[in-house]
Amino acid sequence: MAGLVQYILVRGDLAKTWPLGALVAQACHAATAVIYQFKDDENVIQYTSDIDNMHKCILEIKTEEQLMNLSKKLADNGIDHKLWIEQPENCPTCLAVKPYPKEDIKQYFKKYNLLK
Repeated sequence: MAGLVQYILVRGDLAKTWPLGALVAQACHAATAVIYQFKDDENVIQYTSDIDNMHKCILEIKTEEQLMNLSKKLADNGIDHKLWIEQPENCPTCLAVKPYPKEDIKQYFKKYNLLK
């Protein structure tokens, strides 16, 4: 599993009004959904073959607009991910990227900071 990483980006603006547990749940939903959605992908199979050593990076994205723009950029570049839209509010809250070799995708995430 050397070098595989799963990036998860959570909207920081929601931290001002949402409980911490609710934000954590959003990230968990997105991470679980993308792993299931791409369960037959070779990277996912390799990533989940050693569950005690998975590498995730949880980053903050400031706003819904930035989240939607990143999702489009990832899609336009063929980067598999799941944009999580909380229901019934229909509120985009976060996205999770399928595990990839870090070197292949770090360029999309280097401007974001760790979620605090």
